[in-house]
Amino acid sequence: MSGVLQGFLVLAVIVAVGWGIGRSDLLGPAAVEVLSRTAFFVASPALLFSTLSVADVHAVFSGALAVTAVSSSAACVLYLVFAMLRRRPAGESVVGAMSSGYVNAGNLGLPIVTYVLADPTAIAPVLLFQLAVLGPLGATVLDTLTRREDGRPPSLWRTVVAPLRNPIFVATVAGLVVAFTGWQVPEVVMAPVHLVAGIAVPGMLLAFGVSLHGAARPGQGEVGPPLVVVSLLKNVGQPAIAVAVGLLLGMTGPRLLAVAICAALPTAQNMFAYAVRYRQGVTLARDAGLVTTVLSVPVMIGVVALLA
Repeated sequence: MSGVLQGFLVLAVIVAVGWGIGRSDLLGPAAVEVLSRTAFFVASPALLFSTLSVADVHAVFSGALAVTAVSSSAACVLYLVFAMLRRRPAGESVVGAMSSGYVNAGNLGLPIVTYVLADPTAIAPVLLFQLAVLGPLGATVLDTLTRREDGRPPSLWRTVVAPLRNPIFVATVAGLVVAFTGWQVPEVVMAPVHLVAGIAVPGMLLAFGVSLHGAARPGQGEVGPPLVVVSLLKNVGQPAIAVAVGLLLGMTGPRLLAVAICAALPTAQNMFAYAVRYRQGVTLARDAGLVTTVLSVPVMIGVVALLA
């Protein structure tokens, strides 16, 4: 359990630094957008490529991938049903759906599964599904919605090739190609990639922290009901679905604990970066990142106590 707490402590410290930056106005009024766009367009692609290019293909394509795909997709679909029934804006609905099923696998999941399970490869199936499927799909839909709102409805061809303009998608495909072929990228190429990749996680966390300064209490106004649904799906629904699917696939012991821990992780901070980038559901993404992170601490401690 100490590993769970240590992972959250690291995250909280960086967010607190971001809040201090916002409070002192150190980076000016455009700090959130600059940090978020740097993380989205520059650092995150580098991080995705450097992570996926060395991924263990056999560890990735396992039963855990099926559990991740089902539990994550179910959480997203359930939120979309709620959003349609409540007639929520389309862009916010996409952000809410992704916030319900896209977990903080990188900067929080990796250290936690390493500390708790002593097996960092347990997070690999989650990373693959999110980076290769959920993330690019969500970004493409958000890009299309934003263009329509700006009076620039994309043509069919532009919609089809939209993923190719998304640096997240391009980096993901490139990383998977390298992993499958087993090609060793020269160190002279990877060295700067690793350096730039190091900006991604702290950049997103700092941007999140800056955005918290002066922000209203989470759940205020119309975002209240959507936030409650996102929190329930993320902190309760997805872990429960993951355990159920894992049991159906015959998982027990450490394997079942691994998929449960991964599903119990909070909403990823890059959902906030996506929201800022496409100007959709920014308040919901920010509040979901904060609330689900706080709630996931007792949830994951409970998961470890029950399944370890």
